[in-house]
Amino acid sequence: MQIIEHTTEFQLPGKSAVAIGKFDGVHLGHRELLTRIVEQKQNQYLATVFTFDTSASAFFGGEEKELTTKAEKRRLFEAMGIDVLIEFPLNRETAATEPEVFVEDYLAGRMHTAYICAGYDLSFGRQGKGNYELLAKYAARYGYRAELIDKVRAGGEEVSSTRVREAVRQGQMEAAAAMLGRAYSVSGCVEHGKQLGRTIGMPTANLIPERDKLLPPNGVYYSKALIDGREYKAISNVGCKPTVNREHVVGIETYLYDFQGDLYGRKMTVELFSFRREERKFDDVDSLKKQMEADIAAGRAYNDYGVNIGEESGMRVDIRADMRSDFV
Repeated sequence: MQIIEHTTEFQLPGKSAVAIGKFDGVHLGHRELLTRIVEQKQNQYLATVFTFDTSASAFFGGEEKELTTKAEKRRLFEAMGIDVLIEFPLNRETAATEPEVFVEDYLAGRMHTAYICAGYDLSFGRQGKGNYELLAKYAARYGYRAELIDKVRAGGEEVSSTRVREAVRQGQMEAAAAMLGRAYSVSGCVEHGKQLGRTIGMPTANLIPERDKLLPPNGVYYSKALIDGREYKAISNVGCKPTVNREHVVGIETYLYDFQGDLYGRKMTVELFSFRREERKFDDVDSLKKQMEADIAAGRAYNDYGVNIGEESGMRVDIRADMRSDFV
């Protein structure tokens, strides 16, 4: 996949099929757009994604946390078969581009657009005045075909980045997964921690997520770890480990079932399937160890039998689908 970044001066070598958007989360609605442009490769069009190097929400002073980081988006786009990814600089000058100028200069002049698909909520150009109606208006003049894509629905409601973000913020990982088409995940390099888990016979791997990555509420989650293309059943703690840590740095500490070896410095993706309990501070290390043993036993039951063992609600069958990550 070719990545064009840090420039407004580019020229694609041939005709392209284009999807425009922020693509935060790369959820099922986004995937419908991406699938449509990938299908156009049969016409020898370049499957092209036009997005921004900075979140529009963050640039205009709104949402700061992202469902997907830049690196995660790149991996997802490449896995879906995108040929060209344009990460367009977003600044005061480019944000002031008139929608008509964007269509003429960038869609027609630089991307040689032959096909473009968009949803009802597409907005681009100065004050977000560009929309699907404008794209359709200029289609004949610039020789491209515009297609309007219906909203994708999950659980009876329209899928959107806003809904996914709300589900993650509430720790509703099953709902987030249903809208994403995959489990919500966090990636990074394994870092050295206090190694307390190793001393009590339960070694864990520690990730410090990127600053702009949206995390669910602090607590323990049933999970899966992906390392070098292999999958490991796991259980993870999101938070700052208050029993042993005074620095209040939020990270993800993961216990991998049936794994032996050194993970320090290696890249790891953690998929968060389901919330088990809130993070809390224990009176001593022995109490923490006892709780970790209970969490690990519950996690094995969840991963092996599809059963979610809640501390207060008892046992219930979990409805999670077995989803394979796009990062494998």
